[in-house]
Amino acid sequence: MPFGFLKRRSDQPADKAGKGQPTSAAGSVPAAGGKGGVQAQAGRVDVSTLHTGSLRGVAFTALTEDWRLRGRMQITGRLSDALNRREAIEISDVLWGAPEADQLDPAPGLKSVDPYDLILVTAGEESLPPLTETERAALRVHKVPYDVAMEVPPFRVVGTVFLHPGADPQGLLARSSEMFVPVTDAIARIGEAVVSEPDVEVILVNRYYLRGIEQVDKRTGQPHLALPGT
Repeated sequence: MPFGFLKRRSDQPADKAGKGQPTSAAGSVPAAGGKGGVQAQAGRVDVSTLHTGSLRGVAFTALTEDWRLRGRMQITGRLSDALNRREAIEISDVLWGAPEADQLDPAPGLKSVDPYDLILVTAGEESLPPLTETERAALRVHKVPYDVAMEVPPFRVVGTVFLHPGADPQGLLARSSEMFVPVTDAIARIGEAVVSEPDVEVILVNRYYLRGIEQVDKRTGQPHLALPGT
């Protein structure tokens, strides 16, 4: 195992002002039901119960500049919230290799990971606590989808981000207490090589590595063509 693996690079921000204060990508949105873990209060949906729950192992794949890690993270609540706490996370059953490698080797010496070191993290269905369809719908309402291309060197991610009305994708370049932003229906590449998992549902992108973002046609990954005369 190389010396200094997964130690934060000197050029990474050391600001942990939001440490210990998990944030919600979904936020509080108008209620579409009040059962289970999402409760309606004064016409709003309370998503606080998504941040808690029993400890469980969640499958993950993470990419750094030089490595691909695959294993299980021991977390409570949502994977995105665990990463946004900016605290070391216990990991197990870890495999590793180059970012574009198909075959990974066991890495039994890796017992924890610092979210600051991860550029991209894939999130599957089990990364969310159990929710009813009503609860899932409540978390999706009143969000505006934007198809974007994100430059997170050495990766390029194309997918859809959901933002509150009035928000602009360029705002994701600003520093925020929310370190990871979810990108749905996403594909990550190094050059022309696809490095995201084929059955990935969501890629969580570390905004500290985000260097550029533009709205694109998701089918091509290129900016929309201007209409004649515009």
